[in-house]
Amino acid sequence: MTEQAGKTMKQMQREVDEYISQFKEGYFPPLTMLARMTEEVGELAREVNHEFGQKKKKSTEADNSIEMELGDILFLTICFANSLGIDLAEAHDKVLHKFNTRDANRWTKIQS
Repeated sequence: MTEQAGKTMKQMQREVDEYISQFKEGYFPPLTMLARMTEEVGELAREVNHEFGQKKKKSTEADNSIEMELGDILFLTICFANSLGIDLAEAHDKVLHKFNTRDANRWTKIQS
């Protein structure tokens, strides 16, 4: 774990905003952001396929990792949310509430 492993989502959103704010271009428009996110999800799929699927990497292919691809997706998700003024901590709470109510009995719970 890194020294910053206990960051809140608000802190991460602020860090990304500080990074992006130093460039004149700022955040990309929503459609561009979605295209970039789709590209990163494809890169994650490729890494998962290399690690867990039948398609192994060629010796000449770059040494990427699932961790880095997830990090790229997280970064882009934060950029997307920031560009639209969305608080990801609030969005997370709303989604978790939805799963805890709508899907409360959908899955088999572990007996304690």
